[in-house]
Amino acid sequence: MNFFSEFNIRELLSAFVVLLAITDIPGNIPIVINLQNKGIHISARRAFWYSLVLLVFFFYAGEAFLKLFGLDISSFAIAGALIVFLFSLEMILDINLVSEGTDISSDATFVPVVFPLFVGAGVLTALLAIRSQYADINVLIAVLLNCIAIYGTIRLSRFFKKHLSGATIYVMKKFFGMVLLAISVKLFITNVAVLVQQING
Repeated sequence: MNFFSEFNIRELLSAFVVLLAITDIPGNIPIVINLQNKGIHISARRAFWYSLVLLVFFFYAGEAFLKLFGLDISSFAIAGALIVFLFSLEMILDINLVSEGTDISSDATFVPVVFPLFVGAGVLTALLAIRSQYADINVLIAVLLNCIAIYGTIRLSRFFKKHLSGATIYVMKKFFGMVLLAISVKLFITNVAVLVQQING
């Protein structure tokens, strides 16, 4: 009963806005379209469930899970940054870094769409920070709404793919490829610096 009594619309909206901003819905639309144009399958329904399970799991057991393998948030973020970096190069240079015809490349719903594009290290880190500030029920509802937004983005990508011109999609692909590259570099450098400080400390 106490769980529901802590519901607060202000906390809910605040948590949702933070998660939505880091998820970067507009920036990921051309990325999803680019994957679909390459014939790679992305399921909106499974993306919703993957995102929800990943976020809820990390909400309750994130720190413990990473410590179990001797990892921390910084190491997790660096791994995500490397995946994003490779994917940004594909978008900018029009190259394929993932071999075609394999089981992994035929479906990109979990990697790289859910992780690390929509639910990357930044989102997971923010989730842990938000949990320390807001009541659980407000954060969990915000997580659910964020997953619905991810579902809607993938569903709408088909609409955009159909109604946007090839030239527009191409320009968006290059632009957000550069943005993605910059994000990956910043994420990598920031978390490498944190690891270096931890080692020196």
